[in-house]
This record gives sequence, structure tokens and C-alpha cells, in this order.
Amino acid sequence: MAFTAAVLGLGNIGRCVIRSLEQAPDFTCVGVVRRATSIGTTTYDLRGVPDFPSFDDLLNNVERPDVVIMGLPSRLSPHAAAELLSRGFNTVDSFDIHDRIVEVVGTLENKAEKGRAVAVTAAGWDPGTDSIMRTMFEAMAPVGTTFTNFGRGRSMGHSAACRSLPGIADATAITIPLGGGRHSRHVFVVLEKGCTQEQAYETIKADPYFAHDPLNVTVVRDSKELEMVADASHGVLMERVGASGAANNQHLTMEMRIDNPALTAQILVASARAAVRLCQMEKYGCYTLIDIPPIMLLPGDRMELLGRLV
Repeated sequence: MAFTAAVLGLGNIGRCVIRSLEQAPDFTCVGVVRRATSIGTTTYDLRGVPDFPSFDDLLNNVERPDVVIMGLPSRLSPHAAAELLSRGFNTVDSFDIHDRIVEVVGTLENKAEKGRAVAVTAAGWDPGTDSIMRTMFEAMAPVGTTFTNFGRGRSMGHSAACRSLPGIADATAITIPLGGGRHSRHVFVVLEKGCTQEQAYETIKADPYFAHDPLNVTVVRDSKELEMVADASHGVLMERVGASGAANNQHLTMEMRIDNPALTAQILVASARAAVRLCQMEKYGCYTLIDIPPIMLLPGDRMELLGRLV
């Protein structure tokens, strides 16, 4: 079965979503919504996909998409998704502010049910596929402790949060694992005129993204120098030590080293597939990845997938 998708935003995530859709055997990308001032630029990133200054402009020129994939900063995604769900469009996003996920699911659940649509939120790698692994680890060893150690690598969510703060013209946030699920943040910033390093530190430290972790702030001259530390590599080491029944000392480990935006985009496309299928089954509402049967994320025939993967 073939699906159609629209992409909202053409930043790091949006560009990689277009490439993932291009490789998917069952998807066509009908268009991208981006800033009006950017229309017609960066044609390579568009890969031949038409771009539009608004979602209504997209609808007036191409077929109605089965799903809208968000390439927006996390803080903008819930509001944009709520509006689209109210209009009956399925949405997928990689919202990554962990302590707000339950709140966002509740809000989008209401909008999706009223719009007879499906939302999949927090559909990146963490939260997202790492959430599935934490769930499975807990099922395998119900009594125990799981540590999720990120990095070393660039956090897109933390970087976007920094760039939205007053006094900061550009920023890259690097996550450094300390072990035991603890992390420090090293933020490289380009300052706006009049902002000092001390002011930037206090502003960043007050943001919920950074308030709970050790923080270092380094000032660089310009965005060109910032590129020297802004590679897309990242990773995670997840460990659980616990007990299965009466047997203790179970040690479960999952590790990966990744290109951050590319993996996030791939998970968004897989989640978009599941969103459309759930909508076709009239199972309206808001889901996270631990709510969705994994087989719904994959293209292809169910029995063939069972034979190959089970």
C-alpha cells in the first residue's frame, strides 16, 4: 500500500526526512512547508519535492497527504500538531522534552479523537526507540535499574533550545556522559552584541533543558567556527541490572553510535507508516512508540515479516 506524506520544516530533521521518504518503498513526499523567505532555495535538500509557505498553500496545489511529519523544534511541535489533528490530519513528531510527554499526549489525544486522526509523538530515538528498549529491558528483568547514557555528541533539541534564548545568536550543545545516567552539557555559543559569557551561562542554566545538569559554556567567534564542533554524531549506552524471577545479576546492554538527524528522521518515517495504518483501522488518538506494535513500523507483508524476524 502506498502512502503520501508532507513535511513541516526543512531544518536538519526535515532534510533527512525527505531522504528517508525517498528511500521508502511505500511513501511519496508531496511537499514541504517552510519559511516564505526560503521558498525556492536549497534545491538539493528538497530533492525535487515542491515547497510551500503554508500548509494551506500545499493543500491547494498537491494531493491531501496521509500524514504530516514534523521537522520543527520540540517546543513548536505540540501546537502545530494540535492544529493539524483538529483538521483531521495525522501527525508524527519527535518531541523530546521528557517531563512534558504525558502532558502533550493528553492534549494531542483530545485533538486527535475529535479530528478522527492519529498522532504519534516523542517518535525519535530518545524518547522513541530507546523507550521501547527500556520497556523491553524492564519486561525481561522486572526488578532492577536502567541507566541511559547519551553521547558524546550533539543534541539537536538542546542546541535548538539554546538558539531560541535571548542574547544567543547561534549555538551547539554537546552531551557528555558521566555514567549512571548522568550527563554534562558543553554549549558552544555565538553571542549577540551586548551579551556576555556570564549572561549566556545564566540564561542557558535557567532553561529546563539544562537546569538539572552540569554546564559549561564556551564562546566562539561566529557560525563558521561553530561548525568545527557541530558534527551530527551521537550515541547511547543503555544498561539494566536486575532480576528475572528469582535469578538475579541479569545484565542487559544496548549500545549504538549514530548520525543523529538521520536516525531521528528514519524513525519519524517508520512512525508515519504506523500512524496511517492506525487511522485506517479507526484507532484514533495519540500514541508513543511503546504503544505501537513494532510490526506496524515496517513496510511489507505481515507473514513475510513474521517469517523473517520471528
